[in-house]
Amino acid sequence: MAFLVHNLPPIPVLVRKEYLYDLEKGHGEYTEGIWISVKSIQGKAFYFETLLPEYGALFDKLPISAFVWKKEHGNLPLDNLQLWDCFDYNLTVIKKPLLSMCEYYGKDKEMHSGEYLFTIDTCHSESSTLDTNFSEHDPEHKTFNVIKLDNGQFAAQPNNRIIWRDQSLISDKLIQPDFKVCTQNYNVETTPKWSVGHTENWQYKTEDEEKDNT
Repeated sequence: MAFLVHNLPPIPVLVRKEYLYDLEKGHGEYTEGIWISVKSIQGKAFYFETLLPEYGALFDKLPISAFVWKKEHGNLPLDNLQLWDCFDYNLTVIKKPLLSMCEYYGKDKEMHSGEYLFTIDTCHSESSTLDTNFSEHDPEHKTFNVIKLDNGQFAAQPNNRIIWRDQSLISDKLIQPDFKVCTQNYNVETTPKWSVGHTENWQYKTEDEEKDNT
């Protein structure tokens, strides 16, 4: 778990140059880049830090809409590419096993296909600090699966907007999910009649279990 900034796999990208000039010029132009890190600021889109080899520069605070991987690309807006703002300042980056090809359902009511790259997730790890968002509220928590889209862009989408594809593991005749959001708080230390606080034995037993063995 990192605070504010987490390193990323060194994925090559093309940076849309208008984002390097505060959207004032450079439209339709590109420069090569390599992702270095991602920044999570509560209430904002993820900011990607990118190495620009042509300039020898490290450019910070670019949203995911600033990047493409080919010059002939789509133009989905930022709020389609990333559905939710960051939930917290504490984040982690992982690559989930077995996942590869997928498609997500966008705000434009269209499916957008691509290749899974990695996942960004957040939590509120400081118990002494007031939690003002939903990173640990089960019904609202979201993960952000980063996808290299076939249209040339990148996206960061939650699990419930994505359909996964695999020729070996996943059927080509999918059932439409009708699941409900989890509102339960699952934990296992809430049974008052089960306790081993009376003993210091390594192979502990409850008092009832000890009686059963006598």
